[in-house]
Amino acid sequence: MSLITVDQESCIKCGLCVEECPTRVLKLESDGPVEMNGNACIACGHCVAVCPKEAIDNEKSPLALQSKVLELPKLDPEQAKNFMRSRRSIRSYKTDAVEREKLLQLVEVANLAPTASNTQGISYLIIDDKKTIEAIVEECVIWFENHPVFGKLLGGLTKGYREYNADGILRDAPSLILSLADKDFRNARENSIFQLTYLELFAPSLGLGSCWAGILEICARNEDSPIHKLLNISDKKIITGCVMVGYPKHSFKRFTERQPLSVSFYNE
Repeated sequence: MSLITVDQESCIKCGLCVEECPTRVLKLESDGPVEMNGNACIACGHCVAVCPKEAIDNEKSPLALQSKVLELPKLDPEQAKNFMRSRRSIRSYKTDAVEREKLLQLVEVANLAPTASNTQGISYLIIDDKKTIEAIVEECVIWFENHPVFGKLLGGLTKGYREYNADGILRDAPSLILSLADKDFRNARENSIFQLTYLELFAPSLGLGSCWAGILEICARNEDSPIHKLLNISDKKIITGCVMVGYPKHSFKRFTERQPLSVSFYNE
């Protein structure tokens, strides 16, 4: 059965849908666009979204499920740059719980991020129970303490936790968001990075701060991690990313600089 349908009366044969199809599913003929290889469609919806006359529909990305792009105010380059620079990795959080509505907003935006060949395939687990987060940290510390390599590399962190109750893993964050994917999904890590980056950029608009939980990931993404069992995650799933979220305890008054830019244009 054909994926693509074209309203011949509305179609102006402009060919935009053909030009924008990333997998060459369409070909422009005298009567308009024609589907050539429906199996190659990745459901990106470009063909439907670019049509100026709403003349094309696609079963994998139906016109009825696409919303119109409104005229929105655009940031100028300096504003956009400052917006990007103002996002900071937050490691000091208020004790206030984050509303679940806001946590859902974060993952809704994450889900809008681009993915490799539009494979998507990422789901989310949100943990906002304080005792569960404390249990995750405890299990992670035990795992590090018994690891032949990380036991030495992270000895200061585990010692600080044991002697001073200092949480250097999740920083006492009130919420944790994990991205998950099927074990055999080859784009899992890349897609998770794209999506969690969207989440982190969106968080400040909700008054929230976030930070990639890289130390937790060392444990959580390992095959013998205790985190799967603790959180009742299916054996068919893997943890592909971890981000802590909460209300920032402090505000930052200045931009910091990066290392000097290293870039060149290739010349033969």
